[in-house]
Amino acid sequence: MIYVTAVKHELGYCLRVTFNDGSERVVDLNNHLDGEVFEPLKQIERFKTARLNSDLDTVVWDNGADMAPEFLYEIGVPVEEWQKRRVAESKAEYGDAAKTT
Repeated sequence: MIYVTAVKHELGYCLRVTFNDGSERVVDLNNHLDGEVFEPLKQIERFKTARLNSDLDTVVWDNGADMAPEFLYEIGVPVEEWQKRRVAESKAEYGDAAKTT
Protein backbone atom coordinates (compact mmCIF):
# COMPACT_ATOMS: atom_id res chain seq x y z
CA MET A 1 0.00 0.00 0.00
CA ILE A 2 1.38 3.38 -1.03
CA TYR A 3 0.95 6.49 1.08
CA VAL A 4 2.30 10.04 1.31
CA THR A 5 4.95 10.93 3.90
CA ALA A 6 5.72 14.54 2.85
CA VAL A 7 4.47 17.22 0.47
CA LYS A 8 5.81 20.56 -0.69
CA HIS A 9 4.51 23.08 -3.23
CA GLU A 10 6.93 23.10 -6.16
CA LEU A 11 5.73 25.39 -8.95
CA GLY A 12 2.33 26.39 -10.29
CA TYR A 13 0.02 23.43 -9.75
CA CYS A 14 2.87 21.02 -9.08
CA LEU A 15 3.57 19.36 -5.77
CA ARG A 16 6.70 17.47 -4.74
CA VAL A 17 5.39 14.41 -2.94
CA THR A 18 7.39 11.85 -0.98
CA PHE A 19 5.94 8.35 -0.63
CA ASN A 20 6.49 5.58 1.89
CA ASP A 21 8.59 3.60 -0.61
CA GLY A 22 11.14 6.43 -0.46
CA SER A 23 10.36 7.79 -3.93
CA GLU A 24 9.91 11.48 -4.54
CA ARG A 25 7.64 12.47 -7.41
CA VAL A 26 6.41 15.75 -8.85
CA VAL A 27 2.67 15.70 -9.36
CA ASP A 28 1.21 18.19 -11.83
CA LEU A 29 -2.45 18.67 -10.90
CA ASN A 30 -3.19 21.43 -13.41
CA ASN A 31 -5.52 19.19 -15.43
CA HIS A 32 -7.05 17.45 -12.41
CA LEU A 33 -8.78 20.29 -10.58
CA ASP A 34 -12.33 19.68 -11.73
CA GLY A 35 -15.48 19.31 -9.73
CA GLU A 36 -17.01 21.10 -6.78
CA VAL A 37 -14.26 20.27 -4.28
CA PHE A 38 -11.26 20.83 -6.56
CA GLU A 39 -12.43 23.84 -8.59
CA PRO A 40 -11.53 26.34 -5.80
CA LEU A 41 -7.95 25.06 -5.92
CA LYS A 42 -7.54 26.71 -9.32
CA GLN A 43 -6.88 29.83 -7.25
CA ILE A 44 -3.15 29.38 -6.76
CA GLU A 45 -3.12 30.72 -3.20
CA ARG A 46 -5.66 28.07 -2.20
CA PHE A 47 -3.70 25.40 -4.06
CA LYS A 48 -0.60 26.33 -2.08
CA THR A 49 -2.37 25.33 1.16
CA ALA A 50 -1.57 21.69 0.30
CA ARG A 51 -0.21 19.78 3.27
CA LEU A 52 0.19 16.27 4.60
CA ASN A 53 -2.59 14.83 6.71
CA SER A 54 -0.85 12.05 8.62
CA ASP A 55 -4.18 10.53 9.67
CA LEU A 56 -5.17 10.05 6.02
CA ASP A 57 -1.58 9.58 4.76
CA THR A 58 -2.20 11.85 1.81
CA VAL A 59 -2.31 15.46 0.61
CA VAL A 60 -5.16 17.66 1.80
CA TRP A 61 -6.09 21.30 1.29
CA ASP A 62 -7.69 23.88 3.56
CA ASN A 63 -11.04 23.58 1.76
CA GLY A 64 -11.31 19.88 2.70
CA ALA A 65 -10.16 18.47 -0.64
CA ASP A 66 -7.87 15.46 -0.69
CA MET A 67 -6.53 13.06 -3.30
CA ALA A 68 -5.85 9.36 -3.10
CA PRO A 69 -2.14 8.66 -2.67
CA GLU A 70 -2.31 5.96 -5.35
CA PHE A 71 -3.58 8.53 -7.85
CA LEU A 72 -0.83 10.99 -6.93
CA TYR A 73 1.79 8.27 -7.30
CA GLU A 74 0.41 7.15 -10.66
CA ILE A 75 0.38 10.59 -12.29
CA GLY A 76 3.58 11.80 -10.66
CA VAL A 77 6.97 11.70 -12.33
CA PRO A 78 10.27 11.10 -10.55
CA VAL A 79 11.86 14.39 -9.46
CA GLU A 80 14.96 13.83 -11.62
CA GLU A 81 12.82 13.31 -14.74
CA TRP A 82 10.72 16.39 -13.95
CA GLN A 83 13.85 18.51 -13.50
CA LYS A 84 15.25 17.31 -16.85
CA ARG A 85 11.96 18.23 -18.54
CA ARG A 86 12.03 21.68 -16.95
CA VAL A 87 15.59 22.29 -18.19
CA ALA A 88 14.67 21.12 -21.69
CA GLU A 89 11.58 23.36 -21.70
CA SER A 90 13.64 26.33 -20.52
CA LYS A 91 16.25 25.74 -23.21
CA ALA A 92 13.56 25.45 -25.87
CA GLU A 93 11.88 28.62 -24.63
CA TYR A 94 15.17 30.51 -24.50
CA GLY A 95 16.14 29.25 -27.95
CA ASP A 96 12.80 30.35 -29.38
CA ALA A 97 13.13 33.77 -27.76
CA ALA A 98 16.66 34.21 -29.10
CA LYS A 99 15.52 33.44 -32.65
CA THR A 100 12.83 36.14 -32.56
CA THR A 101 15.14 38.94 -31.39
